[in-house]
Amino acid sequence: MATDLAGLSQARSSVAGITPSSMTDDAFLGGKLKILQPEKGYRAGIDAVFLGAAVPIKDGDTVFEVGIGAGVASLCLLARNANILVTGIESNTRYAILCEQNAKRNNFSDSVRVIHADVKDAMRRDLADMPAHGSFAHAFANPPYFEEGKVTQSPSLLKAAAHSFAPDDLEQWIKVLHAMVTLRGTVTLVHRAETLGKLLSSMESKFGDIRIAPLYAREGSAASRVIVQGVKGSRAPMQLLPGMVLHTEDNNFTADAEAVLREGATWNLR
Repeated sequence: MATDLAGLSQARSSVAGITPSSMTDDAFLGGKLKILQPEKGYRAGIDAVFLGAAVPIKDGDTVFEVGIGAGVASLCLLARNANILVTGIESNTRYAILCEQNAKRNNFSDSVRVIHADVKDAMRRDLADMPAHGSFAHAFANPPYFEEGKVTQSPSLLKAAAHSFAPDDLEQWIKVLHAMVTLRGTVTLVHRAETLGKLLSSMESKFGDIRIAPLYAREGSAASRVIVQGVKGSRAPMQLLPGMVLHTEDNNFTADAEAVLREGATWNLR
C-alpha cells in the first residue's frame, strides 16, 4: 500500500498545535474532544458518536474497534469512561497516524493502541502484533456504507475507500468482531437502515440477544440508520427498540440526541 508521506507529515505537525491546511480541527461532545480530520477525506460525524454511546462499557473493560479511522468513536468512549483500554485496527496509514495523534492531543495516548493492518489480518493467529481472539469485553465498528459498483465513487481516494465495500466485506467485518470478543461480550455496529437484513443474516448465527435501535431524522420519517448490538453466545431473542429521533420540526436536535451528541450521554440498549 502506498504511503501518503505528505499526509503523515501534516498529521505529525499537529503535535505542535498547528492545524495543517488540508485538515480540520473538529469539536465533538460539546468541545470535550478536539479531532483532526482530513478536509477532503472520509470524515466521521454523528454516526460515530451514537455508536460510541451505545457500547455498554464499564471500568476496566477492553474494547476493540474495527476500522478505527481518526478515532472519533473510540475517543467518545474514553471521554465517557477513561478507565478502559481501546485497541483499534486501521488499514489506512494516514488515518492510523491521525488516530494516534488525536488520542495524544485529547490526553488518551496511554489508553489507545492502533494496529496498522488490514481488517482481514485480524483473523490470522500467526501475527505477533494482533491481539488474541476472545480477549475483549466489547467490539464495535462503523463499516463502509456503500457497495462497490452501486454508487459513484468520491474523487477523494481516502473517502472512496472508507465508503465502499465488496459484497463479502460486511460479513468479514462481523466475523472479526465476533472473533475478538469474549463469550458474553457485545458487538455493536452502526449502518444504513436498508442494510439491516444483511447485518442480521450475518449476525444471527453468531450472536443472541440482538438489539436493534433505529435512528430517525425526524418524527414520522423512516429510519436512516440503525444501531445493532448482539451478545456472543447468548440465546436470548431479538428485540426491536423504540430508537431515537434526531431533529425537531425546527431542525434543532431533540433533547435525547443533544444529550448524546453534546453531553456525552450513554445510549443504553440493554
